[in-house]
Amino acid sequence: MRKSCVFLLIITLCSSLSFAQSKKSVSILGDSYSTFEGYLQPDTNSIWYYTIPRHKTDVVSVRQTWWHQFIKENDYRLCVNNSFSGATICNTGYRQADYSDRSFITRMDELGCPDVIFIFGATNDCWAGAPLGEYKYGGWTKEDLYRFRPAMAYMLNHMIDRYPNVEIYFLLNSGLKEEFNESVRATCKHYGIDCIELHDIDKQSGHPSVKGMEQICDQIENFILKKDKE
Repeated sequence: MRKSCVFLLIITLCSSLSFAQSKKSVSILGDSYSTFEGYLQPDTNSIWYYTIPRHKTDVVSVRQTWWHQFIKENDYRLCVNNSFSGATICNTGYRQADYSDRSFITRMDELGCPDVIFIFGATNDCWAGAPLGEYKYGGWTKEDLYRFRPAMAYMLNHMIDRYPNVEIYFLLNSGLKEEFNESVRATCKHYGIDCIELHDIDKQSGHPSVKGMEQICDQIENFILKKDKE
């Protein structure tokens, strides 16, 4: 993921036909791990911006993405996939640039009205070397939101209020620096958000391959199945 690689995928299907309304709906707040190269706009309800990203994988179809597999296999429906390649959770991006136009905290209100939300982030914050900052769970300033830990807390605090009675899961990528892993774990624990820690994901150019996408889907399903049995 690089600053010049812009890939925003916002798919909105909350206005599905009435026969689908009985199904649970899923929204995704993400980065390029939740997009794929060559995506085409399916209908007039979708908004997207796309330039060719530099990373190359064998994922070339929406059916190969982790979220499409999860939705299909579990009989959910897609509400919104709001994913922007290279996006950070906080407002600091690559080369310490201002990413407030694309950060997760900027886009977190644009997820429709789902039953389940997956937040798949922190990868770019780690790769871009965004400042960690201190743990802070209230009284955030504008400057705080340019640091990972306070921005992460601000995001979860806001989303809990913005999406009441919605299941929220944070997907933690494999292979990140431990200080970012621990920051995610601690902040999710503080807000009571389930953190699904992915492991041994197969990747190409740092991104999930077709096999990796299947592994992500499987690990999410196993986590939720185990949780439901508890």
